[in-house]
Amino acid sequence: MKALLKRSMSLVLALGLAGSLAACSSNSSGGKSSEGSGSGSIKLTLWDQSVGNTDPSAKLLPQIIEKWNKEHPDVQIERTGTTGEQYKTKIKTSLAANEAPDLFYGMGGGSFMQPYIESENVLEISSYLTDEIKSKMAPGMAEAIETDGKIYTLPVYTHIANLYVNTELFDKAGAKIPTTYTELLDAVEKLKAAGITPALIGEKDRWPGMYWYDMIAMRQAGHDAVIEAFKDPAKWDSPDFVAAAAKMQELAKVGAFNSSMLSMSYDEMLGAFNAGSGAMMFQANWVNAGIEDPSSATKGKVQVIPFPVFEDGKGKATEIFGGAVDGFYVSSTTKHPKEAVDFLMYLSEQLGTQGYLAGAGLPSWNIDGLDTSSLSTLDQSAADIMKTATSFITWWDNILPAESAETHKNLIASLLAGDITPEEFCKQMAQLKPTELTL
Repeated sequence: MKALLKRSMSLVLALGLAGSLAACSSNSSGGKSSEGSGSGSIKLTLWDQSVGNTDPSAKLLPQIIEKWNKEHPDVQIERTGTTGEQYKTKIKTSLAANEAPDLFYGMGGGSFMQPYIESENVLEISSYLTDEIKSKMAPGMAEAIETDGKIYTLPVYTHIANLYVNTELFDKAGAKIPTTYTELLDAVEKLKAAGITPALIGEKDRWPGMYWYDMIAMRQAGHDAVIEAFKDPAKWDSPDFVAAAAKMQELAKVGAFNSSMLSMSYDEMLGAFNAGSGAMMFQANWVNAGIEDPSSATKGKVQVIPFPVFEDGKGKATEIFGGAVDGFYVSSTTKHPKEAVDFLMYLSEQLGTQGYLAGAGLPSWNIDGLDTSSLSTLDQSAADIMKTATSFITWWDNILPAESAETHKNLIASLLAGDITPEEFCKQMAQLKPTELTL
C-alpha cells in the first residue's frame, strides 16, 4: 500500500479534489491574522469551501473548530466557508494580492497550487512535522505529500471516481450492470427503451464531462500511455486517444447522457441522480453522503462499481482514477506560523478521521481502533475498490498546467456537443503544454 500511495500521490503533489461540494455559505470573516483585543489571544483565519447541505465536512468543521477554540483559549480560529466556484475565485484573488487568510483549503491541487508554492505564497511546514504526526498518517502518506522533498500540506481524505448505478432503474429496464463497453452500450439501449435517462452529466461546470472522457481514455490507452502523454502532449494525437474520443462522442450520440447536460450544473446533476432521475453517474466518492442521506430518493438503491473495461482497450479495472488527497495550507504571510501549523495538524487529523466515519472520503490517517460499523455500503465498496488498485491517476485538470486544463475541459464539452470530431479533438489536445509536475 505504501508504494501504491507513493506512486499515486507523486502524480499530483497529494493536494486536493477537483470539483467541489457546493451550496450556501457559512458565516464569519476572513483576512489576515490579528491579536485579539483585550484577551490577548491570537486569532487565525480559515477559509474553506465545505458548505453543502449534504457535505459531511460542512457539518464537522464547525464542531472541530469549536472544540479547538474551547481547548485553546489563546489561539482562536475564525472560519469562512464559500461555495466551490466562488471560493476558487476568492482564494486566487487573495493569494495574488498577498492577502490570504492564515489557513486555507488548497482547491484543485497540482495546477492550481503549484504556482503559489513556487512563488512562496505558501508556508513550507516540513520543519514543524514530528515523527509522531507522521506516524499517525496512513501508510505512504508522509512520503506522498512531499514536493521535491518539502511538505506544504497535510492529507485529509482520499477520493476515487467510480460508476454509480441505480439498481432499481436497471432492474426496471431489464439492463445488466455493465462490466465492459459493449455491456455499457447495451444498458444504455435498454434504459432508453424504458424511458429512463441512462447517465447524468452536469457539463455546465465542464469538469463532470472531463471525468467521463479521462476515465474512458484511461480504459482505452492504459495508465502508462496517459502518463507519457502528460509529459509529451504530441502523444495525445494517437490512435488510442482518438478511439477514446470516439467512444465518448458515441455515447453522447446514442443518447447515453441527459439532453440537458450542457446546461446542467454539477449540483443539479447530484440532485437529479439522488432524486432517481438518471440510472448512472460517474463521480468521486464525495457523493456518497448525499446519495445515502435520508432525504435522498435513491438511498439504499445505488451500487458503486469500477468503470467498465474495454474489449479493445489497454486499461485495466485496477487502474484507478483519483487517489489525490485534499489539503489545507498555511499562508506564508501569517504572523503566527507555529500556531497555524499546530491547528493545521489538528484539523487535518480530526477532519480526516471523523470525516471518514461520516462518509466524506477514504482515510488518509491511521484508523486503527475506529468503529467503522456505521460506514455506508457505498463507502465500504469504494474502500474495497481502492484496495484493488494497481495504479492511480488523479484528476487531469490537477496535472495539466492551468491554461491547458481549461482547454482540455472546453474541448471535451465541444466533443460532447458534436462540434468537433474525435480526430480534431486529439489534434488540439496535442497542442497542450506538458505537465509541470514530476510524474
